[in-house]
Amino acid sequence: MKRLITTLVLIFFLFLNSAYSSEKIINSLKEGGKLIFIRHAYAPGNGDPENFNLKDCSSQRNLSQEGINQSKKIGLFFSQNKIQIDKVLSSEWCRCKDTAKYAFKNYRTFDALNSFYDDRFVKNKTKQIKDLKKYISNWNSKKNLVLVTHFVVISETLSMGSASGEIIVSDKNFNIISSLKTN
Repeated sequence: MKRLITTLVLIFFLFLNSAYSSEKIINSLKEGGKLIFIRHAYAPGNGDPENFNLKDCSSQRNLSQEGINQSKKIGLFFSQNKIQIDKVLSSEWCRCKDTAKYAFKNYRTFDALNSFYDDRFVKNKTKQIKDLKKYISNWNSKKNLVLVTHFVVISETLSMGSASGEIIVSDKNFNIISSLKTN
């Protein structure tokens, strides 16, 4: 009986913490002017195949049906909470573009959000992060900026890991406000 009560209390606090996190992120986003980093939705595997071609989605690691559903869930979160979006920028990788498409419909690609996980692209890291920070320093809107990207870009920019489909909100100085997992 004691174990059951302990388990129920733990579940209650986890639910309470999750509800508080959702409320905090929604209130922050309604203020506007935030950066919204979204790691692409679930795409099984790790990295890209050796024959990867940026212009050929069939050669890339892509969203599964679970990832497509997760992307739609991300879009619902923003529309149901009436969160205003200035623009949606995406990595040129198909799994990021598809996440942006299913979640927000309209998006533009921005090469500073591309992955540099693979040895073929690691040389781009410094320039990409510099370009991303320059873009953000020049960005000025009362709405929010959505950046659909990869684990490595989020990790390098915000010094934190991220799960597939995770929403991480920061201010323009990259101070993390809150995050929300969408699995």
